[in-house]
Amino acid sequence: MAYVIGAGCVDVTDRACLDVCPVDCIYVGDRKSYINAAECIDCGACEPECPVDAIFADRKARSDESKAVFVADSIAFFEQALPGRDAPLGNPGGAAAVGEVGVDTPMVSAL
Repeated sequence: MAYVIGAGCVDVTDRACLDVCPVDCIYVGDRKSYINAAECIDCGACEPECPVDAIFADRKARSDESKAVFVADSIAFFEQALPGRDAPLGNPGGAAAVGEVGVDTPMVSAL
């Protein structure tokens, strides 16, 4: 995984990160956005654009439990069926084709 979006993004509507992502790998849930690790090219363009410093490299999360939970949560967003969906989102090849997903993982929904 390359980059992860953490707690600072919850309930924030600024999506400047989406505009700068060259591979369209940032998907919009209901309350938070998620980076698809399989589609991310680790360019880092999104990180400085985030006005709330919610984006971080996954390798930084290994020593910070408050960030590590968002690494696991990001994986769950793509690999597990989200509430109200029959199948996992998987790797659809770009967020624009999918549109706003409109639902979050149970962890983010509970925040």
